[in-house]
Amino acid sequence: MQAGEHRKPEFISINPMGKVPAIVDGDFQLWESGAILLYLAEKYGKMPSSVEERAIIAQWVLFANSSLATGIFVEASREREMLCLMTPLNQILEQQPFILGKEFTVADVAVGSILGYIPMMLKLDLSAYPAVSNYIKQMTQRPAFQKSIGNG
Repeated sequence: MQAGEHRKPEFISINPMGKVPAIVDGDFQLWESGAILLYLAEKYGKMPSSVEERAIIAQWVLFANSSLATGIFVEASREREMLCLMTPLNQILEQQPFILGKEFTVADVAVGSILGYIPMMLKLDLSAYPAVSNYIKQMTQRPAFQKSIGNG
């Protein structure tokens, strides 16, 4: 991005918005991180067979990219939103290691990647949310996170 690659015609042909991320998988092109996560999970991951279970995963991906990201990154509403977002997340993560239970899913990729920016960029005080803090630590130590975000 620093070199402006996302503004070149080759990239604009993949994502006319000129935003990252975007992928090319064979002849298929897709942009918008939540759509990419759901596509990759559907095609290459372990998506559940029921429409209800897939909807729950989509719910968390959309939550991460909309409610959670906005609540964390929009400074004007951050103080109010942090309590509303972190309290239930902390309660969930006190009871189970991952967003949907005992297994890491694409929901964790979405939520974990947004939360992972807190210690890297925002330095917010999460001492009232120890389970969220622990979750962030676990997510940011994953090799895929380190490769894509942590060292980027």
